[in-house]
Amino acid sequence: MTYNVETILEILTDPFELLGNKEDKWFSNVKPIKDINAKSLDWINPDNPNKQEIAISSKANIIICDKSIDTNEGIKNNKCFIVVENPKLTFVKVVNKLFVKNIQWGHDPSAIISKDASVHNNTYIGSFVKIGHSTIGEGSIIHDGCIIKDNVFIGNNVQIHSGSIIGTNGFGYVQDNNGENILFPHIGGIIIEDNVEIGSNTCIDRGSLGDTIIKEGAKIDNLVHIAHNVVIGKNSFIIANAMIGGSTIIGDSTWVAPSASLLNQIKIGDNVTLGVGSVVTKNVPDNETWAGAPAKELTEFIKIQKHIKSSIVDSEK
Repeated sequence: MTYNVETILEILTDPFELLGNKEDKWFSNVKPIKDINAKSLDWINPDNPNKQEIAISSKANIIICDKSIDTNEGIKNNKCFIVVENPKLTFVKVVNKLFVKNIQWGHDPSAIISKDASVHNNTYIGSFVKIGHSTIGEGSIIHDGCIIKDNVFIGNNVQIHSGSIIGTNGFGYVQDNNGENILFPHIGGIIIEDNVEIGSNTCIDRGSLGDTIIKEGAKIDNLVHIAHNVVIGKNSFIIANAMIGGSTIIGDSTWVAPSASLLNQIKIGDNVTLGVGSVVTKNVPDNETWAGAPAKELTEFIKIQKHIKSSIVDSEK
């Protein structure tokens, strides 16, 4: 299927400027930069040091860019430039609208849904999904093979990818006088607010007495473990292989990098970045970046690394 410039303009909601020749300009695909051809829609990253060269050399006839690109007359005669404030965001919106296949609402016949569950009609429930006594809101998508256990509330426009398990018991035990380990009761639930996305093979434990809470807009990657009574703040990112210990609270707009491990019962502030493989053992204030094992504030971490490097060099002399 082919699309023209007008198709893009109908999708845009932000201000734009149209430069160059839009007549007879169309596209039918989107490709990586090395594979772009005359039938592709292209975009230019404003931070790319070679952005001007890309504007000239791109084989695409329609290019989304920002005003930092010099669209001189020679370029404009051959190409059409859609100038916006955020080219990447505009490109993403266009591709999602035109090239991403929309899921049709419905419940696969192999899915097992409890008679006590409340599942909105406008949802997609994939094959071999199992849903207990829980609630799933409008526009939510539960992909193949997920298990949603009892006492889970899932809001609107939530997407949970294949193989994830939501609502299992947490890992908490009490030892009696005979040394026997007895499971602490996990009778709480899970609240997943609107517009959350959870990757494949991720496990989120139910609360013990209260709830585990994933707040609005949070994005959780594949292979993440979130323990009981954790709170993940709005619009935070938890990336692959991260482990969040029980009763830990993560603030809004925080980034937990791949393979980070967070100790139980700590508090991570808003707008925090935790580096790859960090082992976080204590509270982290707002607006800070921490790295290392054990994790430390970035400037302190760098100072320690330099000291270690200097010590190694001295020992080799």
